[in-house]
Amino acid sequence: MRIINISIIGFGAVGQGVARSILSKQEYLKKEGIDLRVVGISDSRGCEINTKGIDLESALLRKKQKGSVADGSKNALDIIRDVEHDIVVEATPTNINNGEPGLSNMRLAFKSGKHVVTSNKGPLALHFNELKEAAEDNGLFFRYEATVGGAVPIFNLVHEALAGNTVTGIEGILNGTCNYILTRMSEERMPYDLVLKEAQELGIAETDPAYDVEGIDSAIKLVIIANSIFGLDSTYRDVDVTGITKITPEALELANRNNYVVKLICEAREGKLTVAPRLVPKRHPLAVGGTLNVASILTDLAGRITISGKGAGSIETASSILSDILYIARSS
Repeated sequence: MRIINISIIGFGAVGQGVARSILSKQEYLKKEGIDLRVVGISDSRGCEINTKGIDLESALLRKKQKGSVADGSKNALDIIRDVEHDIVVEATPTNINNGEPGLSNMRLAFKSGKHVVTSNKGPLALHFNELKEAAEDNGLFFRYEATVGGAVPIFNLVHEALAGNTVTGIEGILNGTCNYILTRMSEERMPYDLVLKEAQELGIAETDPAYDVEGIDSAIKLVIIANSIFGLDSTYRDVDVTGITKITPEALELANRNNYVVKLICEAREGKLTVAPRLVPKRHPLAVGGTLNVASILTDLAGRITISGKGAGSIETASSILSDILYIARSS
């Protein structure tokens, strides 16, 4: 049985989802010959460290009851720098202004000789190539499947299953909130403000929805795709972005009468990055409804490959993180 020690930096919805996924997959991990131990967990108020392995059920209960796992004075950087382990799971919230605290966590992890698996989009949208080079210079893995598309395995598909193909373009829907709003507006002929309120009540949209509905979240994900797959050195400021706030029920009804739907489409092609509402034929692979995400990868050999799935949710995102952890465990 091979022991893989990890830390979980950031114990919000995604971090807790990782802990629950590890607990639910104990039998599977044993069959794979992997003893996956969490030796450090941090949240905004402190951290828990146990080099023999943290009791994850107790940590989740303490987080629920007290709002924190903190049981000492140390912090995330102390875990990353001082606690011996193999993989840092960086799951702090996305900060698109400067990438912190995730950016410093990742830099320190590579400096300390630890692989990084992350769901945090901010550092990758601002410093993708720097982080990629830091991992390569230190002979470490840098895995980020969970940053785009939740459970949809875009990067694994392109870099591994489609190896040998030249990717000529990618287009897709990368924000479930916008897709839910447009789907409800079209199907129920409801105005934008009413559907947005409904989405907020269901927990699909944030109290401040600007990050989603103005296309910023989609632009960040598109940048990560472009840098990873096309080798660009772009930031989200390089994306031509138009959100969905000005779309009217009348426009959707007109599209419907002509067998189209309106979707917020992200597109990377020939070095140009755009996020904008577009007319999509109803039977087109991109015409998915609800909160689904979808990505169409255009290749020279395999043609168009389209994958779709849940783009958000703590367990769905954790599934991508667990996949990246297992990739490193099997490859290192």
